[in-house]
Amino acid sequence: MGQMIDFKRPDGSTCRGYLAGAGQSRPGVVVIQEWWGLNDQICGIADRFARAGYNALAPDLFKGRVTQQPDEASHLMNGLDFPGATHQDIRGAVDHLLNLGGKVAAMGFCMGGALTIAAAVHVPGLSAGVCYYGIPPTEFADPANIRIPFQAHFASKDDWCTPAAADGLEAAMRVAGNPPELYRYEADHAFFNERRGDVYDAACANLSWERMMSFLGKHLS
Repeated sequence: MGQMIDFKRPDGSTCRGYLAGAGQSRPGVVVIQEWWGLNDQICGIADRFARAGYNALAPDLFKGRVTQQPDEASHLMNGLDFPGATHQDIRGAVDHLLNLGGKVAAMGFCMGGALTIAAAVHVPGLSAGVCYYGIPPTEFADPANIRIPFQAHFASKDDWCTPAAADGLEAAMRVAGNPPELYRYEADHAFFNERRGDVYDAACANLSWERMMSFLGKHLS
């Protein structure tokens, strides 16, 4: 359904990304990849958003590199310029969707969930954020500084983005006066990824999608 495009970053350079379009003046969603790269699964989520009536743009943060190996994925993630990805690639994607005429949200999974929080803190123009099982270091992006509507989905069996970390995020946002709409699932990390048969949970994934659609419909309309 979608296609690869080049879009402008604030510094004037370009970033590649997968754009699945729903039409002019439709709301938009920036879809932020996991540590595997901009793969078919993430592009499929952008297509799913487009079928639901959203313009969806997934920036290629690894510049064409994609892997299925955890060690290589970890290397790619650890080598990513997170401030550059936030302030340039993701902000450029937000601006591109804003130019199509609708409100824009950011959402992402794992590494992309952490970058969703970073975008919610640092990127102007966003109307909402949805994070799946990812939290950045507070010195880079403190969730307490989020000032837009924010929804989060965490897994109770997650040993990477742990339940304790999710509790800390919720507490920090509540103290700051912007309590998140936060959900916990009896599932493993990456429960939304249908390509991961070892951890995918269809019931939890579908429920989280329904909750996200309701949230985005409320805040991007």
